[in-house]
Amino acid sequence: MTQPRVRQGLVLGMSTLAFTVCFMVWMMFAVLGVPIKDLLQLNETQFGLLAATPVLTGSLVRLPLGLLTDRFGGRSVFFLLMLACVAPLYLISHATAYWQFLVLGLFVGLAGGSFSVGIAYVAKWFDKENQGFAMGIFGAGNAGAAVTKFLAPALIAAGSWQLVPKVFSAILFITALLFWFLSAENKDHRSATGATLREQLSSLKDPAVWRYCQYYSIVFGGYVALALWMTKYYVQEYGFSLQSAALLAACFSLPGGVLRAVGGWMSDRWGAQSVTWWVLWVSWICLFLLSYPQTQLQVQTINGPVDFHIGLNPALFTVLLFVMGIAFAFGKASVFKYIANDYPKNMGAVSGIVGLAGGLGGFVLPILFGALVDLTGVRSSCFMLMYGVVWVSLTWMYFSEIRKSPVLGKAPPLTQSPFSSIALGEEHVRSAKA
Repeated sequence: MTQPRVRQGLVLGMSTLAFTVCFMVWMMFAVLGVPIKDLLQLNETQFGLLAATPVLTGSLVRLPLGLLTDRFGGRSVFFLLMLACVAPLYLISHATAYWQFLVLGLFVGLAGGSFSVGIAYVAKWFDKENQGFAMGIFGAGNAGAAVTKFLAPALIAAGSWQLVPKVFSAILFITALLFWFLSAENKDHRSATGATLREQLSSLKDPAVWRYCQYYSIVFGGYVALALWMTKYYVQEYGFSLQSAALLAACFSLPGGVLRAVGGWMSDRWGAQSVTWWVLWVSWICLFLLSYPQTQLQVQTINGPVDFHIGLNPALFTVLLFVMGIAFAFGKASVFKYIANDYPKNMGAVSGIVGLAGGLGGFVLPILFGALVDLTGVRSSCFMLMYGVVWVSLTWMYFSEIRKSPVLGKAPPLTQSPFSSIALGEEHVRSAKA
């Protein structure tokens, strides 16, 4: 019993470390983009594209990487993925033109695909009762976004912005070696069905997968987008220095990562549906308050005009971000608990699909944030956009799930999808048809 537990612990610990470093690299432009924006005189939309470019490739490769993980195992795929990002990451320190940053950012973005590799790799080492908690611990690697906000400003202050990609590339290379020598592989965890790509992608026919994609585009895509955007937001909206702004932005990034394990435990205990439902409600309320722009209001009274200022001060703004970061952390875990319950045989493929949707949300949203600011001049328009997206998700979830299930407690077995495995047994097929 001791040996398997040790291997489980090493797999979980090294995977979480590797994912944290990969996420740190993936979110690098959240801080690095600020001095580059000033250097190249970029507008808001151009900054949004720069920050989001790594997210694009990290999103697009999630599905193929999930399929490769099912077939060849997570250890080899994870190791080779990290090695592939080292060289382009280092070359960013020598970039001088906008297009060079964009092209190198595309290659560095491969690190973002580590999630679909690691989540399928880790989940198969644990039984169903503990999968949510284990996946939550692994997902706490999202805290790499906060590590970037602590480390990158310090490196910029100590030297220059070029120091950031150099140090990050060294950290990534060392982490890849540690992962290879300390993790383990179990060939029994690879897909034994010999399923074709078409069969693995058959879950796309299931409407539930599209719902999970929508939820994840908020709790993960929104998390990534705001993690990229908030440092600059604090600098421009409240006038903080880069170092102070990054630390305050970490109040959103840090709980959004490290508390994911708590969300996994909650999903194991109360069910993925209940946790996701309340996560969306909390996010919706926070986004409503964050959306209100700084406003000067003049009221005509019997004694003459009276001026009022309506807007969030930095402290209240940070508290709301902190609360929403906690909600997103719980939601990221609960969405993947849905997947672990419904798709145990082809989790790599489904997690790749859902991860792709979440990553694309993280790519599109920062560009839309910048475009809205350029168009309206209102910085809080980013929260207005996300408020509308969450409202759509709440409505969809209510009509597809909540109306048919108790709000508190686990969802009944009948909600399980008929597409939950590519290797359906005859009994499962009969029950699905019934």
